[in-house]
Amino acid sequence: MALNRGAADQDYIIEQVVQLFQCRALWSEGRPCLEYDSLEELDRVSEYVRTQFGMDLFDVFFTAVESLPPEE
Repeated sequence: MALNRGAADQDYIIEQVVQLFQCRALWSEGRPCLEYDSLEELDRVSEYVRTQFGMDLFDVFFTAVESLPPEE
């Protein structure tokens, strides 16, 4: 069931995204940032937020950044 715009709390949406996808929420100066592993994953997260909550990804997250590969 999709929620109407503004009906879902931002913290709840972030919690759902982090539980359902291989990503992390980082916080910068009190604002949430999405860390993702691939552009395909970012597209899936964006589509999920749009269909389930009626919001754009950047209405929830301040920005999105791709994960850096682990240092060797």
